[in-house]
Amino acid sequence: MPIESHAKILVVEDDATVRNLVLTALEAQSFDLLAESTGRGAIASAATNAPDVVLLDLGLPDIDGIEVVRAIRVWSQMPIIVVSARSEDADKIAALDAGADDYLTKPFSVGELQARIRTTLRRSSYLSNAPMRESSTFENGDLRIDYSAGVAYLSGEELHLTPIEYKLLCLLSHNVDRVLTHSFILNEVWGVEHQADLASLRVFMGTLRKKIESDPAHPRYIQTHVGVGYRMIRATAAKD
Repeated sequence: MPIESHAKILVVEDDATVRNLVLTALEAQSFDLLAESTGRGAIASAATNAPDVVLLDLGLPDIDGIEVVRAIRVWSQMPIIVVSARSEDADKIAALDAGADDYLTKPFSVGELQARIRTTLRRSSYLSNAPMRESSTFENGDLRIDYSAGVAYLSGEELHLTPIEYKLLCLLSHNVDRVLTHSFILNEVWGVEHQADLASLRVFMGTLRKKIESDPAHPRYIQTHVGVGYRMIRATAAKD
């Protein structure tokens, strides 16, 4: 049975028409569906029902959706896909920085929504099973990744990474000194080669760099190959 066939999806949308459209589109996929129309209701439902994926609108009547993301991230790494009419890069960056895993702009096609959910569920399943597949650690300069624990450290301090940031870091670390193309990274992390996802990749790479690079303009770990992709480079430990 596919992992997505029994997944629990929480739909958070205050517009009844859009909410019903999404619920109807997902019913055909045999998901276990939950629905909320407010931010506080979403937080309570997420805590009570532990959904496999949260589909979250940002423009909620009581609190902003970004605050919902932050509230959930205090105690859970459950996947959150923002579904919003806000299309500015600043809004996407704010949501992804707060801990969202993906960002889908309205209007969207039902097929794209279903594909985003499927790839998010597969990615979540991969990450939850990763400790069983990995048993070693990776070290590069002051950066250390404990694959078995699913944790990364910089200069001995634990990095607080979102699931996507951690997956990107692991992918790069497994391919040190190799240039990974945008399409390869999108396939490995998102499961699709969607040109629309390239903006999300750039945002996530930017937030990851802020967490591991002391000077993102002069990176020690992640090098950009303009128009091609990214590469993790060998680094030496920083001197005191």
